[in-house]
Amino acid sequence: MGNPILKTFDYAFLSFLKHRVNGGMVLMVVAVLAMVVANSPWAEAYHAFWNHPVSLQIGGFNLFSHHGEPLTLMAFINDALMAVFFFSVGLEIKREVLVGELSSLRQALLPIIAAVGGMIVPMFIYYLLTAGTPAAGGLAIPMATDIAFSLGVLSLFGKRTPLSLKIFLTAFAVVDDIGGILVIAFCYTSHVAAGYLWAAFGVLAVLSVANRMQVMSRTFYCVAGIVVWYLFLQSGVHATIAGVLVAFTIPSIPCLNVKKYIARIRENIAGFPHFDKSSILLTPNQIDVLKSIESASDKVISPLQFMEDRMHGMVNYLIMPLFAFANAGITLSGNGGGEIAGLVTYAVVLGLVLGKFVGIYSFTWLAVRLRVTSLPQGMDWRNTAGVALLGGIGFTVSLFIANLSFGAADEALLSQAKLGVLAGTILAGALGYIVLHFVLPSKKT
Repeated sequence: MGNPILKTFDYAFLSFLKHRVNGGMVLMVVAVLAMVVANSPWAEAYHAFWNHPVSLQIGGFNLFSHHGEPLTLMAFINDALMAVFFFSVGLEIKREVLVGELSSLRQALLPIIAAVGGMIVPMFIYYLLTAGTPAAGGLAIPMATDIAFSLGVLSLFGKRTPLSLKIFLTAFAVVDDIGGILVIAFCYTSHVAAGYLWAAFGVLAVLSVANRMQVMSRTFYCVAGIVVWYLFLQSGVHATIAGVLVAFTIPSIPCLNVKKYIARIRENIAGFPHFDKSSILLTPNQIDVLKSIESASDKVISPLQFMEDRMHGMVNYLIMPLFAFANAGITLSGNGGGEIAGLVTYAVVLGLVLGKFVGIYSFTWLAVRLRVTSLPQGMDWRNTAGVALLGGIGFTVSLFIANLSFGAADEALLSQAKLGVLAGTILAGALGYIVLHFVLPSKKT
């Protein structure tokens, strides 16, 4: 029969993979489309489009404003919509810590060590190449792994890929996300407005108390989350961090456990009032029973699981593609009067392709060699090398950090960084695919 809890976790993980993989394919197409448009006769209109102001006005108050100035469409995508993306990432991190690959030290140790190597070595390579130059501010750009893109490449091998390899890639990419979030929080914070920040932490404290008191209203957490986001936006701490912090306050335990839910459903079905086949309308008693079943169904799914499941479509098929379309459009003629490829480009490419591979593979090898942990069943050093190369697929978070590192202040360096992210992502993905094509077992029939 098997363990039903493990089956539930397996289903959740496979569902997660399906969403991520499909989202990765969409990202690939949108990134190419953005490059085409940015180098077409519509390039000027494409770049001007992102500077349009965005407003959600209530009287004299504009929710989408920063220090009284309305956000541009680009800022709205990068500061508001990406906060929703990071909220989704926060939900995934919380789930992984509670019941996933990061739920125990033994399970989490290998991907954590791999992720640490995959962050330190790329940054070290970038530092060696850019120290003392204006490009040094992009140190954190090559540290990220894009889960959607990397799983998208891995999915091309279908059943040839061991599940342990997919889990390892997902787990160390999640740890990478945690590293990226910490970098954004501590390294890309402007002058802090303490009043707004304390108010934000006050609302977060209320959310934490509500969680402990088993307040399950998703609307309550969403509205409070918007308030926290606005306060962070005004505080000087990057607003996307609000998404992660709010996600950590979302209740993960349902009001009704599965056994009680099944018992209630059986009881309702057994006592369901007689149904007249000739009638097209339900009786009030029948409606009451169905409402009871609906209420129980709502209570058996925790807000965390409900939100994570419902947000996958919006994040993977709207927010991330929109972010990619806005940020991947590089004009291949030297924006801002500088060369399109420069020191930043080469440092990012080497960081993503060489740094990620060396960091992930060497730290994994050392951990196993020193008997700190061991390779999961189904993984060997050859397919680990392929996945280590896929770790160099940076894209979403790397582009995001590139914007924070250079922004509009230096468009030439920003364009070089974006080109480095795209080139490094493509090269790492291609090399990872080639290696895995030769090392994974033949296609199963």
